[in-house]
Amino acid sequence: MDNRTLLLQCAKELFCARGYDAVGVQEIVERAGLTKPTLYYYFGSKLGVLRTLMEVKYEELRVAVKRAIEQGGDIRDVLYRLGKVNCDFFESDREFYMLMMSLFYSARENEAYQVVKPFVTEFYETIVEVFHRYAGLLGNMNGRERQFAIGFSGTVNHFLLLHSETDPDHKEKITDAQITSLINQYMYGIFT
Repeated sequence: MDNRTLLLQCAKELFCARGYDAVGVQEIVERAGLTKPTLYYYFGSKLGVLRTLMEVKYEELRVAVKRAIEQGGDIRDVLYRLGKVNCDFFESDREFYMLMMSLFYSARENEAYQVVKPFVTEFYETIVEVFHRYAGLLGNMNGRERQFAIGFSGTVNHFLLLHSETDPDHKEKITDAQITSLINQYMYGIFT
């Protein structure tokens, strides 16, 4: 593992375990077995580490979301694939997912929130666009695409947060049946 990747990995572990604000640059470099100048060379600051971590990890999600939407199908198919993408992303790196969610729900003036906000907002706006595309097929949409997007992302995120609580040792994988059930439950609300 190269130094840049090692620093990102160590920072992610520390941020996840203790929170962004509680971790200092010295602690990150000590865990990595490197020096402060090395961290500053790659990232400029602790905030630069977080920003790079978000950019690198979120790009994986961005690509998967785009692919899920481009496959088309009816709204249920698209929402299932988006739910699956979220679940797969969560399963691939629970630490990062939980870090991203915790920072998004932190104080609005916090510098870490300011870094995370554009990524979470981008995902939300992508979901809004999905509902815009299918609004004509959903009789009760009535210009409420943003509300439906909040409901969808909230449903999926809450499911994942609760899954993390009930499976702290990461032994239980999320099944297709669970994702289907989640999407069906959400879809019931759309069509009623």
